[in-house]
Amino acid sequence: MSSKKSQGVEFSLSSAEQQAKMNEVRKLIGPALNKFPAMCSDASIQRFLRARNWHTKRSAKMLKEALIWRLENKPNMIRWDDIAQQAEPGKVYKANYFDKYGRTVLVMKPGIPNPYSVEMQMRYLVYCMENSILDLKSGQEQMVWLIDFEGWNMSSISVKVTRETARILQDCYPERLGLAILYNPPKVFESFWILVKPFLEKRTYKKVKFVYPNDVDTQKVMEDLFDMDKLESCFGGKCTQGFDYVTYSNRMREGDKVMTDFVISGAPLPSDQYLTTLDNGFELSEDGISSTDETTSNLESSDETEDLQMNYNDEIKVDPNASKQSQ
Repeated sequence: MSSKKSQGVEFSLSSAEQQAKMNEVRKLIGPALNKFPAMCSDASIQRFLRARNWHTKRSAKMLKEALIWRLENKPNMIRWDDIAQQAEPGKVYKANYFDKYGRTVLVMKPGIPNPYSVEMQMRYLVYCMENSILDLKSGQEQMVWLIDFEGWNMSSISVKVTRETARILQDCYPERLGLAILYNPPKVFESFWILVKPFLEKRTYKKVKFVYPNDVDTQKVMEDLFDMDKLESCFGGKCTQGFDYVTYSNRMREGDKVMTDFVISGAPLPSDQYLTTLDNGFELSEDGISSTDETTSNLESSDETEDLQMNYNDEIKVDPNASKQSQ
């Protein structure tokens, strides 16, 4: 049983109603969606529906735009050697442990300087997102962001990076974030937070928790979610081993091998024809979606397909504690 929110009122959706919504999204997108099997799985479409409060036309529009983004940027083709230099300072990395619900943990340290362009930073973030999704435990589809504010000050601020991070997370990876923990942000962060909030949709905003080491109540969040023996000391855990670039590099290269296996076992990458088809052949708005007969014919006659590698562990399992964590 899931729920839909409309004008502040929450309605329950039966399994049959959910399936009807998913079928409607598939119908709205049309033949193009059949060329992207990972993107048309029930779990994937459900994420887009949840992100748009089960509004089918808005969900279909969002999914179409995500397809175009993936075709343009090919996130599943980014490899460690493409972005390894950016990882060296340890500003963003995937932890070597999961939370107690099997969610991948992505560590971020915004206090560490970043000399790279916004575009390069986003490319690295996308690599981390793809790798984190690949590493999810079976039946789990979300990750946790652990954000350490040590060394952060007003000079660390980049509104553009923050805005682009929010856009990619919300528009390209809807409902992939289960929880974001802001650990020990300084008082001055409150001013920046006022600027950040407009970039966040309400669903995302509700997943943000502030945790302070001297606050027993908020620190309990860490104890409830993590094995404290594995959690880094900078987050109140007992593990004193810091980020080691060489070890991390080896881990990521192993992950690349798994990613490559997915690509090799799948169909070839799509030609630009698909990008043109999605971009021009469909007209999506909140009022409706239409496609031309020529577009449909081109898609049905083409043999090229693309898995896009967006949903590696798309079994739908409901965590009874998930709603509590995201409130």
